[in-house]
Amino acid sequence: MVALDGPSGTGKTTVARKLAARLGAGYLDTGAMYRIVTLAVLRAGDDPADSDAVGHRAHEADFTIGTTPDHPELRLAGEDVAADIRGPEVTQAVSAVSAVPQVRELLVSRQRRIIADVLAETGGIVVEGRDIGTVVAPESPLKVYLTASADVRAARRSGQDSAAGRQSSVEAARESVQRRDHLDSTRATSPLRAAEDAVPVDTSELTIDQVIVALSELACRRGLLEGCAAEAAEVTR
Repeated sequence: MVALDGPSGTGKTTVARKLAARLGAGYLDTGAMYRIVTLAVLRAGDDPADSDAVGHRAHEADFTIGTTPDHPELRLAGEDVAADIRGPEVTQAVSAVSAVPQVRELLVSRQRRIIADVLAETGGIVVEGRDIGTVVAPESPLKVYLTASADVRAARRSGQDSAAGRQSSVEAARESVQRRDHLDSTRATSPLRAAEDAVPVDTSELTIDQVIVALSELACRRGLLEGCAAEAAEVTR
């Protein structure tokens, strides 16, 4: 298992999916789970700041999340919501919803079950989020904390929004990621932070492929892969 934590804009999702595919492992985006619950809250007309209502909605939400890295389906009441959960309304509200203890308790429990099921079925999984190495799976043999400068992260997020057809600017994206960082790192329950034994990887000046090579080499050194020398060589081609 690889636990991949870090704030938004560090390339976490792209790296996690590509790494999982490269290693033949499952993949879990825990942040998407919080976004799905946030979407359920908003669609029901609940106030994201009302912890009781949010906690109730989280327990009632009927959603599924896929673990195939090439196409991880995200469905709410049977509807594909992969695009909807990345919209500005969800992005604005997700930190408040994620800070509700009942939500975190429910989703962490579900995440652990998913991880156990995928490990039993495929033997490997790459899990991304903000509290994987510290809360969800502190026993993970490889914990990585991705970082990047605020300017780089803002540029990446703005580019992602524009590519998806959402209005964005670097300045607005910078304000958004800094706001999210503050909320996630100061919440009382499972704050965003690096695990003490996590390996920090700054992606500011690295390409996605370079990050994957670095993580593959880390997995090799931890003894997590068979034939890892050949695997690392394949990644660089």
